[in-house]
Amino acid sequence: MDKIIKIKKGLNINLVGEAEHVVEHHEPQYCAIKPTDFIGIYPKLHVEEGDKVKAGSILFHDKYREDLFFTAPTSGTIKAIIRGEKRQLKEIVIETDGRDDKIDFGKGDPLRMSREEITSKLVQSGIWAMIRQRPYSIIANPLEKPKCIVISTFDTAPLAPDNTLIIKNKQNIFQKGIDVLTRLTDGKVHLNVRHGDNSDIFTNIKGVNINYFTGPHPAGNVSTQINRLDPINKGEIIWYCYPQDILTIGELFETGYYNGERVFALTGSEVLHPHYYQSIIGTCISDLVNNNTGDKENRYISGNVLTGKKIDRDGFISFYDNAVTVIPEGRHHELFGWLAPNINKFSFSHTFLSYLFPKRKYVLDTNMHGGVRPYIMTGEFEKIFPFDIFPLQLIKACIIKDIDLMENLGIYEVDEEDFALCEVIDPSKTPIQKIIREGIDLIHKEMN
Repeated sequence: MDKIIKIKKGLNINLVGEAEHVVEHHEPQYCAIKPTDFIGIYPKLHVEEGDKVKAGSILFHDKYREDLFFTAPTSGTIKAIIRGEKRQLKEIVIETDGRDDKIDFGKGDPLRMSREEITSKLVQSGIWAMIRQRPYSIIANPLEKPKCIVISTFDTAPLAPDNTLIIKNKQNIFQKGIDVLTRLTDGKVHLNVRHGDNSDIFTNIKGVNINYFTGPHPAGNVSTQINRLDPINKGEIIWYCYPQDILTIGELFETGYYNGERVFALTGSEVLHPHYYQSIIGTCISDLVNNNTGDKENRYISGNVLTGKKIDRDGFISFYDNAVTVIPEGRHHELFGWLAPNINKFSFSHTFLSYLFPKRKYVLDTNMHGGVRPYIMTGEFEKIFPFDIFPLQLIKACIIKDIDLMENLGIYEVDEEDFALCEVIDPSKTPIQKIIREGIDLIHKEMN
């Protein structure tokens, strides 16, 4: 019998607006690559407004890693190059032409190619950016070798898309992508599957170590899985990527082209007909949400409600996201607030009677229900944090920038997404994910 790894600590937040298993093709007028999506990257442009590009054309490279390229996901014209404060490059907007012209990088059988040939093809096409490393969650260095590669095939975040729907009928391309990854490490390639979640799709995948997980969020987080399979010690690195990244890698070696298509889930309580769209990486969401959301003032999120980024109604999906979530803005005052008994409000601390209905689905908005308060110890974080780490003490170490203490408390094992649930239940309204990210960036800077 297959071994099942049980994650006992965590918390599922059930929201209204799960995407129906229907995939609609969408041809966007605009898409964008946002350099701010890539941690630690200092972009140097290769294009100007008005330039024609093909799928795979170089848009920019990293100033300090000149062999790290970022390419266009489709063909078209550079419509705009948008900068922010201090001329920070924020978006490179492409007006698509519908022709889907692509640069030919050449087909290849990864099982017969050298590691150098494989990495060169991935780097030149820009697809290497889909392979990231822990610690730090930065793009992996092709000159290094990880001790293993981890693939999480499922996501336990609220309203997360179902990856089995996306991979179904594409097992051959998925296998090709797996073959590529097996050539990049001397260690194992861990394929992590949610037990009972159409896991038969992955049964015949070769070259991987299949692990079965069960439990509440964050069981689907890479950090949680690494912690159970092969914990990271100081000086070690592990690479990771996700199912749609593997399909893109497999397409490159199967056809020789960078296929920038991606399936996105449009979810959330304010979406009239939540379902899936097959579109392009970085697509503009305006066509997706127009006539498909209510008349309320809404919050548009690239990603999920726990870790996603706020974008405008005509904004662009981030490079690593495969979902758009739409929920109500919380610009309203509540009479009596938490004093009023309410079965329609989510509660972890049993403040509301809703805790008596654990399977209830909620319509939640962005209301903070109060401002920032003094940081207090409640003991609640430890109830949902699945690591053998003191979360509150690590947060405080990041606040005071004590590097030695951060290392001793396990900073190398975590990412900011692992603290999203702590942020949700935190009575002090502290921006915990931001604090952890700053701590990780400080460690990365000091170690490099």
